[in-house]
Amino acid sequence: MGEMVTFASNGRTTEGYLALPESGSGPGVVVIQEWWGLVPHIKDVCERFAAGGFVALAPDLFGGETVDNAHPDKAGELMMSLNVEQAAKDMVGAVDFLVSHDAVSTPSIGVTGFCMGGGLALWLAALRPDSVKAVVPFYGVLPWAAADPDYSNISAEVLGHYAGNDTFATPESVRELEAELRGHGVNADLMIYEGREHGFFNDTRADAHHPEDAAKAWARTLAFFREHLT
Repeated sequence: MGEMVTFASNGRTTEGYLALPESGSGPGVVVIQEWWGLVPHIKDVCERFAAGGFVALAPDLFGGETVDNAHPDKAGELMMSLNVEQAAKDMVGAVDFLVSHDAVSTPSIGVTGFCMGGGLALWLAALRPDSVKAVVPFYGVLPWAAADPDYSNISAEVLGHYAGNDTFATPESVRELEAELRGHGVNADLMIYEGREHGFFNDTRADAHHPEDAAKAWARTLAFFREHLT
């Protein structure tokens, strides 16, 4: 089982959930939360990465606040009140923590995230192109005006998982993002799972979860990180 850890974040400290593989070492992956906060589902994703041989760290971007699935309006309020500049520092701190951790076996770090975390994952890749070499956003969105990634900085490979029935990250906006990334020379493959809903990977959401496509997305994610985190 993983544990909560404290790590440096640009002159202060923040917390995150860290899960280690049974082997004791593996490539490092930053896992960025949805708007629900650092909930058990995100911790479980870290555990699943650890079971796959990775060292996974999920920074707590809401400072301990969480919301259950029954209150999306409250989750939306938390997301929109997020200090994105501080969130960027916390995410960079998470990369630094993994880079310097004895259990992390490669200098290349992976990043994945869900909903707002998917958008933040791409931003983190632009902030830390020296270390982040593989990014997997799940139906990522960036709803804050202050979050304006310079995608030309990205040196990572990108594999995205998006839903065909998504009113947040619509298929049209996904294709626009893919074209923008490729226009900056980024190797980006943004997959759209037709007929699926936003949040289809989240197995705590009966209204959206699709087990078969979630399993496909997970297998592709593991294979992608294993290929590029060397």
